[in-house]
Amino acid sequence: MKRPGPLLTLLAGLLLGLFMLSLNATTGTKSASSTYKEKSPGVTASPTPSRTTTSPSPSPSRAAAPQGVYTGRTDDDSSAVAVSLRGGKAIAYFCDGHNIESWLKGTVKDDGSLRLSGDHGAKLNGTVRGKQIRGTAEVGGGHYAFTIDKAKKPSGIYRANSQVAGARIVGGWIVLPGGKQVGIVTRDGAPSAAPAIDPETGAVTVDGQRLTAHPVTP
Repeated sequence: MKRPGPLLTLLAGLLLGLFMLSLNATTGTKSASSTYKEKSPGVTASPTPSRTTTSPSPSPSRAAAPQGVYTGRTDDDSSAVAVSLRGGKAIAYFCDGHNIESWLKGTVKDDGSLRLSGDHGAKLNGTVRGKQIRGTAEVGGGHYAFTIDKAKKPSGIYRANSQVAGARIVGGWIVLPGGKQVGIVTRDGAPSAAPAIDPETGAVTVDGQRLTAHPVTP
């Protein structure tokens, strides 16, 4: 029996090699991308969202504290009230024109609220709303409600402090819109109705002595 020749052996090896290459191409492992698609059908990668920067909102500006002078009468019309506001501070004068008066001071907040105090437990609380101040005063054992309006010169609060004939004279005046005045002069602590002042110059005569009353501001 003849043995196959070298040529047949080489041809058989070549055919076997081609068969193996064909088999690997048909049954080889799938690519990573194919495997990912099989595990996550219908899913597409989302693009990375871009980062946006936003500027912080500006802080709301604070409202300026109310300014000016407010004058008027109590709701029962028994007394006058005046309040002067400047730079967040307040000074007020309460006067019935006879024997009840009080000087009060304190602060005014940005929201317009007032909390003022004076001698002998006197208090004045109120709120500025536009061109008005509404509030209450507790002076000399009485309780008074009031609504006073923003005033223009010469309306306002005036005060004089001097020595006349050896007595200490302290005077307080509220000049109301229209020119009407309410005031008290104390002589060594004894109160009485005050004579009228000249609102343009502040000039006033007390017990024959010429004095000058000055506008009062905080």
